[in-house]
Amino acid sequence: MKKLFGVLSAGLLAAGLTLVAQETPKQEMKEAGKNVKEAGKATGRAVKHTSKGVAKGTKKGVHKAADATSRGAEKLKDKTKP
Repeated sequence: MKKLFGVLSAGLLAAGLTLVAQETPKQEMKEAGKNVKEAGKATGRAVKHTSKGVAKGTKKGVHKAADATSRGAEKLKDKTKP
């Protein structure tokens, strides 16, 4: 009797879980749309974060080059003084 009750309860539990887990095609499409939307947002955030790093690196390089140019110009000016 205990074995029969155990088998029946396990069967009912498994059947109940499969019924709850099934989604309609409409629900699946909605979920897919939400997932695509979130993926787009995440991509946008990643691009924004990456572009900030690129901008910082570019700015640093430009300033470094400008400093080197001004130092070179000063050296040239010193060399050409009488």
